[in-house]
Amino acid sequence: MKVYEAIVKGLEDVGVRAAFGGAGENAAGLMLALKHSPRIRPIITRHEQAASFMACGYAMFTGELGFCFATAGPGAFNLFSGLAMAMSDSYPVLAVSGYAPRKWRGWGSLNETSGVNGTPDSQAMFAATTKKSYLLEDAADTFDVLEEAVNVALAGRPGPVHIHVPLDLTEPGVEVEQARPVRLDVAPVRPDPARVEEIASVLAQAIGDGRRVVALAGFGAVRSGAGPEIKRFIERFQIPLLTTLDGKGVVSERHPLSAGVFADSGHAAAWKTFREADVVVCIGNSLNQHATFNYRDDLFDGKLLIYVNISETEFRKAYPPDHALLSDARPAVAAITDALERKVGEVPPAAVESRDYEFRHITRLTKELIHPGELAQAIGRLLPDGGVLLADAGAHLAWLGYYVDVEEGQNFRKAGSFGPMAGHVNGAIGVKVAQPERTVVVGCGDGCYSLSGFELMTAIEHDIPVIWIIFNDGEFKLIKLYQLSAYLESGLVEFDNPDFAAYARACGADGHRVETIEQFEEAFRAALAANRPTVIDARITRWAVPHYSPSPDGVIAGLVEIIEDRLRG
Repeated sequence: MKVYEAIVKGLEDVGVRAAFGGAGENAAGLMLALKHSPRIRPIITRHEQAASFMACGYAMFTGELGFCFATAGPGAFNLFSGLAMAMSDSYPVLAVSGYAPRKWRGWGSLNETSGVNGTPDSQAMFAATTKKSYLLEDAADTFDVLEEAVNVALAGRPGPVHIHVPLDLTEPGVEVEQARPVRLDVAPVRPDPARVEEIASVLAQAIGDGRRVVALAGFGAVRSGAGPEIKRFIERFQIPLLTTLDGKGVVSERHPLSAGVFADSGHAAAWKTFREADVVVCIGNSLNQHATFNYRDDLFDGKLLIYVNISETEFRKAYPPDHALLSDARPAVAAITDALERKVGEVPPAAVESRDYEFRHITRLTKELIHPGELAQAIGRLLPDGGVLLADAGAHLAWLGYYVDVEEGQNFRKAGSFGPMAGHVNGAIGVKVAQPERTVVVGCGDGCYSLSGFELMTAIEHDIPVIWIIFNDGEFKLIKLYQLSAYLESGLVEFDNPDFAAYARACGADGHRVETIEQFEEAFRAALAANRPTVIDARITRWAVPHYSPSPDGVIAGLVEIIEDRLRG
């Protein structure tokens, strides 16, 4: 058995069902091994970066191992963005890349990345963007290295791992003599019962004293499948639920205890609920920049912070908790609820302020083009049961996060804290491959789509029916807003776009160009019915600005703070 055949067999053992990669000489043997695999679907992308994003998408809502590969040198380096995204967003991903022949080490051979004699050091670079990177030194170690790598990827807080395969290990005559099954042995991260009792006692005291308790959930809660446990927790003890943008939909956003999104582009009802809280139970989130109003110093002043997370490093960041519980979110919330159940009797109903964004009228600023808020509302109304809505990096994310209510069984995901543009333009293909029964829709900016929308051809070739909705205004909106805020002028942020719908049709996909909300709804319904790769080029106004505040005290307070900062500066 050749080395790459052994790797493919091991991937089959751990349940990998798809491989996303780029073609290359150093990956040639892997490509052939995948061709003959009865269980793994190989998808060759136009660009290796897209392969790494697709592997992230594959792992996003399944928790299964995403797999991507590339040839040595430039191809391997194109995987870095996706691996960094997997690291920041907690996706278990394995990347395999080629490596120049070791017998020529330091001679500057084609694609050499040994770090010797002026060559790039790929081992150091992959070590910096993964939980662990390996250089396969001996074909006999293939199964051992692969087994360790996949278990590291899935253990604790999931993340990416990487294996270099030197070209000399793929030469004729090099065989893996001892084939064996690759075993998964990943221990779940369960809560310490003593800590659970401690936290339950604190919460029981707070509830008994009439103090206001809120829950704040992030993607870790979604990733662990903790929705039913969180729903039981908030209903039993009448605790309002806030989510970060990453946690949207962990419980239906139409639930009466849902206060909305707590973020700088979030909902006023959520800000108000948070301000009035005495105790905050954070569940599976990293309290990152946009969820904390740029790491606001006084965010938790006067509040007790209870923090549930699968990674202990989160407890040592900007907001040290008063009580920490190291655990996966689902068993943690279940254990806290059970312990609290024994300590607390009936709790009076909690009143959550109506979410203003559901009723706010959107004023059209031009008659010709679509308001992005209306576009987001229409997407939310028409997204099917069980649908997945991905938002790429950009202003469209703020509109989607604000105006789309995510229902039970649906999922929403934005690009995480690494925040690569086009991460979800391409990652959506991985989501659809992993869960073909679900509708997968991407809301993306025209800048994001222009970066790598050519992977539409990959979707067409492999019959992967993703729907891309382009918020097309011919500018980098968030960059422009930042420039105006920081420098009082803007520059180099506007650009010309092609007819994206015509491009889609030229590639063999369905394409729709729309300029009114009525045209969009007709096109979106057609895309849902067609079940084909589809691009909807939605012309939106430039004059709409997303709902935003740099302060949890609200927009006006945030504007006052900005003015005060300017005056002090």
